[in-house]
Amino acid sequence: MKAEGWGRFPRIDGQLVSGWDEMAVLRRIAAGGSMIACGARRSYGDASLNPAGMLSMVPMDRLLDFDPATGLLLCEAGVTLADILDVFVPRGWFPAVTPGTRFVTVGGAVAADVHGKNHHRDGGFGAHLAFCDVMLADGRVIRCSPDRDPDLFAATLGGMGLTGVILRASLRLRPIETAWIREDIFRSSGLDETLDLFGRLHDRSYSVAWIDAFATGARIGRAVVMTGDHAGLDELPAELRQAPLARTVRRLPAVPPGCPSWLLNRASVRAFNEAYHRLARPRRRLSALDSFFHPLDAVPAWNRLYGRRGFLQYQCVLPRTAAAAGLRRLLAETAGSGWPSFLAMLKPLGEQGMGLMSFPMEGYTLALDFPAAEPVFPLLRRLDAIVDDHGGRLYLAKDARMDAGMLRRGYPAVDRFQEIRAAYGSCGRFGSLQSRRLDL
Repeated sequence: MKAEGWGRFPRIDGQLVSGWDEMAVLRRIAAGGSMIACGARRSYGDASLNPAGMLSMVPMDRLLDFDPATGLLLCEAGVTLADILDVFVPRGWFPAVTPGTRFVTVGGAVAADVHGKNHHRDGGFGAHLAFCDVMLADGRVIRCSPDRDPDLFAATLGGMGLTGVILRASLRLRPIETAWIREDIFRSSGLDETLDLFGRLHDRSYSVAWIDAFATGARIGRAVVMTGDHAGLDELPAELRQAPLARTVRRLPAVPPGCPSWLLNRASVRAFNEAYHRLARPRRRLSALDSFFHPLDAVPAWNRLYGRRGFLQYQCVLPRTAAAAGLRRLLAETAGSGWPSFLAMLKPLGEQGMGLMSFPMEGYTLALDFPAAEPVFPLLRRLDAIVDDHGGRLYLAKDARMDAGMLRRGYPAVDRFQEIRAAYGSCGRFGSLQSRRLDL
């Protein structure tokens, strides 16, 4: 079968087996050979791809237990955040951390230690896990947590499935009164003002900025900054108080197969960016949960907009002390390259957390989208050099082309990660195209 990640680059021929239950997972592991567990394939590059064998955990999608006293939900790895939202938002609960799509599986969220718009305050997905169950290469299932087999837990968080097959996880939900976000919108004229806004608004639960990647000169880093907090019942107008936990989910027509890549051209996107920045009137409004957290989910198969060749998302993080200088260089290089990013987002991040291979560090993360065209790769290598110069690193869940040297420079715990994998018998058994490329 043909297999690809969300970026649709690269594509491979590979064998996919479904893990219907724990015994099916055990049989696949017992069959031997290299393999990687995968979920909804919302990682962008080659982290979920292995020509020798891929094990789909999507069928293991049961909600097993929920404790309203603690907010802890026990579920199988194939449960998606969309499933959790559908069941628990009407009951007044919301995931403690959600990334930019609700269609990621819980197993994938653990493996990538995903982060959301609240990382600067609440940390990543792993910070809200009580434990996870991992099946090792010898078929043993180990329940690991910050206090029990903490080395396996630390290697599994952000470990991209390379320690074993994640079967189940216990994650914490937060109580909410409404399905609405009190959102504040600000407009900045340049990077200094954008970073100043993030600093002044640090107490907001959620923060993110849309960046105009076409802007140059004094306008580099101009942005629309959006912050939010969960709205209380007393903040809703009377017409919404009748059903405060009812979700409003927009769904636009799906992007059709074979969408021509020329629809996203420099002229059209430049015009859109100019209009979007001008029309982003600073204001406060109530936003539906799904619109605030997962705006791109409203367009099914939006990844087809880049055409058959697919696209690359370049997501880096720079430490806070180097962020202003590094971001300015990254945005200037991108804008002047002839391949400015069609979508650019900036978020503040907090400390890394327990995961040895977790992406965040205290600073700022910039995500840029580019078509997977041959002339783009030299640009990305120049961006790599800037990230290296400023002590940053790239996000494994988005990566499709980083080299092993950059991984080691950006992730100082990689040797410890490999030691733990070897101790639990994972090396040589759990692997992907990404791990092979990065010498993991």
